[in-house]
Amino acid sequence: MRRLFVVASAIVLSMTLLLAGAKPGEAGYASIILDADTGEVLRSRNADTRNYPASLTKMMTLYMLFDELDSGRMNLKTKLKVSKRAAGQPASKLGLKRGEKITAHQAIMALATKSANDVATVVAEAISGSEWEFAIAMTKRARDLGMKRTRFRNASGLPNRKQLSSARDMGILATALLRDFPQYYDFFSTTSFTYRGVTHRTHNNLLYRYPGMDGMKTGYIRASGFNLVATATRKGRRVIAVVFGGRTARSRDNHMVKLLDLGFERMAKRDWKQNSKQVAGVHSRKIPIPIIKPGAQLGSTQLLNSALLLPTRPRPKIGKWAIQIGAYRSVQSAESALKSVSMRLTTLLLDASAALTPIEMTRGNILYRARFLGLRKSEATKACNTLKSEAMPCAVMANPDLQLAHNSE
Repeated sequence: MRRLFVVASAIVLSMTLLLAGAKPGEAGYASIILDADTGEVLRSRNADTRNYPASLTKMMTLYMLFDELDSGRMNLKTKLKVSKRAAGQPASKLGLKRGEKITAHQAIMALATKSANDVATVVAEAISGSEWEFAIAMTKRARDLGMKRTRFRNASGLPNRKQLSSARDMGILATALLRDFPQYYDFFSTTSFTYRGVTHRTHNNLLYRYPGMDGMKTGYIRASGFNLVATATRKGRRVIAVVFGGRTARSRDNHMVKLLDLGFERMAKRDWKQNSKQVAGVHSRKIPIPIIKPGAQLGSTQLLNSALLLPTRPRPKIGKWAIQIGAYRSVQSAESALKSVSMRLTTLLLDASAALTPIEMTRGNILYRARFLGLRKSEATKACNTLKSEAMPCAVMANPDLQLAHNSE
C-alpha cells in the first residue's frame, strides 16, 4: 500500500513538471492507463479532453493499412507509388522522390520507426486515392471503434486545427491494433529500419529502457507537446498507457515509466483482491475452466472444452456472427477475458460458444484471439455496444469458423 502511495505521489509530481511553465495555446496534459486484456481503466486524467494527436495519427494510418493486408486487397510486397504531393511532405520524412515505389512492408517499417510523413501520404493515396478521402475513411473507422472524440484531416498528424483526438480514444485505438491485427503488432517494437543504405532509429526511446515494453508510437508538433502511446507486458499481463502534452521528450518518457509502473501495481492489487474473494467463496457461481490442447494448429479456432462458459438452453439455430474481445499473449489471459465478459453479458452470450484462435506473429510468438461464436448479428452488435459503453474492447465480425458452430441460420 505504501509503495502504491509513493508511485501515485511521483506521478502527481511528474504531472506538475510536465505542465510547469505551459504557455497559452500550448498543449494541455492528458493521460490514461488501461488493462489491455479487459479494457478496464486503471487511472485517467483529462482523458476525454480533445488535443492534437500529432504522429499518433499514424497508428490509425497503420490500422487502415493492416486492414488492407488482412483482407487480401494488398500484401507486404504490394508496391505503392509516390506522388508529387507525397514527396513534398515536410519532415520527418523518408525523402521519397516522385514516381518511385515502395512496398507495403517498407511503408509499415517507415511509419512505425521513422514516423515518415511522406510515407503516410503514399499509404493514404494508395488506399483511398487522395489523402482527404483517406482522412474521411479514418474518421469513420475511428467512430466504428468507439473513438467518439477523434477527427482526422490527414494521414500523418501534421498540424491541422481540426485534427483532434483524446487520450481515451488513443487508448481505444491501441487496444484495437492489439486485438484486430496481432500478426502485425511486432512492427511496433522495431527499433531501426534501413532504406537505401540509411538506417533510421525509432523515436520511441522507451523500447530500449523499459523492461517488457514492445510498442507503440510517439508524436510531436508544437501545438500538441510530446505525446506517447505505450504498451508493455509483465508476468503475462499487458498495460496500455497514453500521455498527451509532455513538455519535453525526456519528461514525457519518464512520466510514462511511472504510468506503466502504476498500471502494473494496480492490476496486481486488483487481481490479488479478486483471488482472495474467490478463495473466500464470495463467487458462489462456478464457471468451468476451458482448456486449449497443446499443439493447436495455428490459425484454427479451438472451441473450449467447456464449449460454453455459461449455463445454456437448447436453441434450434446457431448465428452466423461472432465478437472478438481481444488477442492475448497467453491462454490464461485469454481465458480470464472470456470469463469476465461472459459474466458481464450473461443473457446476450447465453448460447454463444467461447473459442481461442492461435495466431503466429512476425517473430514466431503466438497470440490467442478470444471470441464468442454463434451469435445473430443483432446479438453480436448489442454485446459489443454494451462492452464499448464500459470502455472494453470488442469487434463484430462474420463467424470465422462456421463449421465449428454448426451453422444453420
